[in-house]
Amino acid sequence: MKVFVTGATGFIGSYVLEQLQASGYTVRCLVRGHAPEGVESVRGDVTEPATLGGTMDGCGAVIHLVGIIKEKRAQGITFELLHTEATGNVVQEARRAGVERFVHMSANGAAPDGVSRYQVTKWQAEELVRAAGFTHWTVLCPGLVFGRPAPGTTEFCTHLACILSLPLPVVPLFGKGDFRLQPVSASEVAAALVQAITRDAVHSRRITAVGRESLTYRDAIDRITQALGRRPRAKMTLPPALVRAAIKRFDRLGIVPITLDQFDMLIRGNTGDPSLFYQSFDLTPQPFTLQNLCYLRRRVQDRCCK
Repeated sequence: MKVFVTGATGFIGSYVLEQLQASGYTVRCLVRGHAPEGVESVRGDVTEPATLGGTMDGCGAVIHLVGIIKEKRAQGITFELLHTEATGNVVQEARRAGVERFVHMSANGAAPDGVSRYQVTKWQAEELVRAAGFTHWTVLCPGLVFGRPAPGTTEFCTHLACILSLPLPVVPLFGKGDFRLQPVSASEVAAALVQAITRDAVHSRRITAVGRESLTYRDAIDRITQALGRRPRAKMTLPPALVRAAIKRFDRLGIVPITLDQFDMLIRGNTGDPSLFYQSFDLTPQPFTLQNLCYLRRRVQDRCCK
């Protein structure tokens, strides 16, 4: 079967390509710039429907990964465009091309009444997939994903590790830092996305993809610090209201490391029931351990020391 992939050059995309090739699929990727090696690629843009015409012809399945965590509104890059409109464009072309199987990556916490526009637009994109009438469809909703990013990409743990690598006397915490996370590895998420193509048991299912271990943000910071070969440092709690006010004031200047949307989602926690995720797919668990975070040292050197 030939599988069409959007977002193949992104963080999760690099893992998905590896999993698809290992599983014997023929892969066609939609790209705007640099194309991954070893796979067929076609030029197009998910935000421009005219460029998608014919790109999915002959494909039996689509894995749709495109999404953003931060807007660039001055450039017209918004959640509404990259989540809702882009998904609608991909779904429409997939239906025109006769694609029967559609696997969509959403996000944990996506909901019509989400705490952020990120979550609301992710939910709207899911609704488009559910209503499209595919013979087989699955929506996977990952939580906090960790793993070695592809060149030119990053992920939450690398971003946090760069901050923790700075010679700060104390580490600032949002509130008490007791909101909880259930990190899940990129390799597990990718394996589930690929297996979802043909697994009948996950047809018309929305599955939360989170790890089995629940830990506090404070504990996650300490674990990342230890993965960098350092001892955990003292911490200073910051009232959430104060942090929100600072983000509102300075975000437009581009000098804060987190957006208001990201902050609101983070302090709500990122957890869920992992049962269906691990029951539905054949996965090799990669827990959030020092061994599985060892990639952070190299990433911090490559990304933060330039």
